[in-house]
Amino acid sequence: MEKTEILHPSLQEVHQSIDTTKAGSLWKKIFAFFGPAYLVSVGYMDPGNWATDLAGGSQYGYTLLWVLLMSNLMAVLLQTLSARLGIVRGRDLAQANREMYPSAINFILYVLAEVAIAACDLAEVLGMAIGLQLLFQIPLLTGVLITALDTLLILFLQRWKIRRLELFIISLISIIGLSLFVELCMAKPHPKEIIQGFIPHLPDEAALYLAVGIIGATVMPHNLYLHSALVQTRKIHRDALGIRRALRLNFLDSFIALNLAFLVNAALLVLAAAVFFHSGHTEVAEIQDAYHLLEPLLGNHLAPVLFGIALIASGQSSTITGTMAGQIVMEGYLQIRINPMLRRFITRMLAIIPAVIVIALAGEHAVGNLLILSQVILSMQLSFAIIPLIFFVSDRQTMGAFALSTPLKILSWIVVSILVYLNVRMVFEQIFQYINQPGAMMDKSLAIAGGILFVILLFITWLYPIRRKTLIRKGYYLHKPQPAVTTMPSRSYQKIALALDFSEKDQAILSHALAQGNPDTEYLLIHVVESVSARLLGKQSFDQESQQDQQQLDLYVNMFQEKKLKARGILAYQRRGKEIARIVNEEKADLLIMGGHGHRGIKDLIYGETVNYVRHHVHIPVLIV
Repeated sequence: MEKTEILHPSLQEVHQSIDTTKAGSLWKKIFAFFGPAYLVSVGYMDPGNWATDLAGGSQYGYTLLWVLLMSNLMAVLLQTLSARLGIVRGRDLAQANREMYPSAINFILYVLAEVAIAACDLAEVLGMAIGLQLLFQIPLLTGVLITALDTLLILFLQRWKIRRLELFIISLISIIGLSLFVELCMAKPHPKEIIQGFIPHLPDEAALYLAVGIIGATVMPHNLYLHSALVQTRKIHRDALGIRRALRLNFLDSFIALNLAFLVNAALLVLAAAVFFHSGHTEVAEIQDAYHLLEPLLGNHLAPVLFGIALIASGQSSTITGTMAGQIVMEGYLQIRINPMLRRFITRMLAIIPAVIVIALAGEHAVGNLLILSQVILSMQLSFAIIPLIFFVSDRQTMGAFALSTPLKILSWIVVSILVYLNVRMVFEQIFQYINQPGAMMDKSLAIAGGILFVILLFITWLYPIRRKTLIRKGYYLHKPQPAVTTMPSRSYQKIALALDFSEKDQAILSHALAQGNPDTEYLLIHVVESVSARLLGKQSFDQESQQDQQQLDLYVNMFQEKKLKARGILAYQRRGKEIARIVNEEKADLLIMGGHGHRGIKDLIYGETVNYVRHHVHIPVLIV
C-alpha cells in the first residue's frame, strides 16, 4: 500500500479518543468498536423516511416489506465501504475527494454536500415541528421556530466525549424502538402476512413508484461522509492484523445498527398496514393523518402519544449527527474549521428559512410536499457520494491488500448502478411532473437546464477517476506544512501587561511576569472593576469595591517597586475584555499575561469569555496561566 502524506485528522477533537489496543477481555475489545454505526443509523430512521413507510403500509399493506429489506442490505454494504475507507486510509470521504478531484469539481461537490445536509435538516425540522404540534397543539410555524433552540443542546453535547454522545444517541434510538414496539403490540399485525411481505412482488405501477421512493430515500449521502470519519475515533493497531480486525468488527457494528434501523422502518410500515390498510384507510401519506387515526382505530389514547414521542426523538437524534457531518464536509473539502455551534446555527437556519417561508405563504398543508422535496434533493446528491467511494475502496495503489475483491467490487457497482438509476429516475420524474404543470416557460427551462447539468456533472464524477493513474492528486493538509525552525531567537520584553482579577490566580500571573522580564522591563498592572456602579459611572465610580480594588492594585505595585522594578497600576471600569485590550494597545505592551477563567459551555454565556475576546483584539503574545 502506497504511503501518502500525513493529513490533518477528521474530527480532530475525538480522533483516536477510544483506545482499542489496550489489554482487556475479548468482549471489552469488541464493544470498544461498537458505536459509530449507531450514530449513522439515525439517518435511516429520520422523519424523512416516515412518510414513505406510512404511505407504503397504508396503500399496499405488507407487500413492500421486501423493498425495505433490500434497501437495508444496500445500506449495510455502502456503510461498510465507507468505514473501510476511514479505517485503511485514515481519510474521510470529503478528504479523499479533495485529494483526487480538481478544485472546481471539489467546490461543486462541496456545495452539493452542503445542500444535502440542509435538506436532511429540513426533514428533521419539519418532523420535530410536527411532533410538537401533535403532542402539545403548538402551531406548526411556531414549532419550526422552536427547533432553532436545539442549538443549545448541541452546545452542551459538543463538550462530551464521543462515547457519551454515542450512548445518548442509542438512548434516543431506544425510545423510538420501544414506542413503536408498544404500538405494534396494540395493533396486533398478522405474522403470516408479514412473512409474505418479504417475497418480492409489485402489484401495480404505483407500487413501483413508491418502491423507488423507499429505496431512493434510504441511503443518506451525508452518512457516507459521517461514517468514514467516525470510525477514526477508534485507535487501532496499524498492522495488517489490527486493520483486518477493525474491518470485521466495524462490519458487525454496521450490520447490527442498520438492522435495528430496518426494524424501526419495518415497524412503521407494519403499523400502517395493520392499522390503516386493513381498516380501509389506504390514502394515509401525511404524518399528521397517521397520528390522528391511531387513537380511534386502536382504541387507545396512548398510541398517538407514543407515535409523537418517537417522531421527536427521531428528529432530535438526526439533527445531532447532521451537525457532525457538516463539520466533516466543510473541513474536508474547504479545509476550513469553524466553531461547531456556529456550524449548527448556519445549517439550522438554512433549513428553517425555507420551512417558514413555505408554511407562511402556502399553509401547513404544504409540509408534505416540502418533505418530499427534501428527499428528492438528497437523492440528487447521493450519486456524487457513492461513485467516488467505490473508486476509492477499489484502488489497490492506495488500499493495498484491503482493496475490494473482484466479486465484492462487482456487487458494489451493481448496487451503485441500481441506486443511481433509481435516484436519477426520481429526479427526472419530478422535473417532468413540474414541466407538465401550468407555469412560466422560464422556470421550466431552468428545470430542464438543471437536469442536463446534473447528468453532465454525474458523468464527470464517474469519468475523472477512471482516467487518472493515481487517485491522489495532492496531499491533504488542513494547515499548510511549515519548514522546521533551525534557530530559536531569544526575545526581551520591554513592557509586560498583567491582567489581574484579585483572586488566587494572581500569584501565578505575578510569578510568570517576573520570569519573563528583566531589570529594565516595565510592568503594567491592570484590573477592571465590575461593580454595578463602575459599569454605570465608569471612572466617576467611588463605591466600596472600587476603593478596595485600588488599594489592592497599589499593594501589588509597591511589591514591584520594592524589588527596584518599574511598575504602574491602571484601574479600569465597565467591560472586562474590552478594557484590557484597549489599555494593552494604547500602552503598546510587548506581552500580556492573564489567568484562565476556568469555566466553559453555559457559564461562558453567563460570565463572558474574557480570554477569547482579548486574544482577538490584541496583536502581541498572550500568556494564559
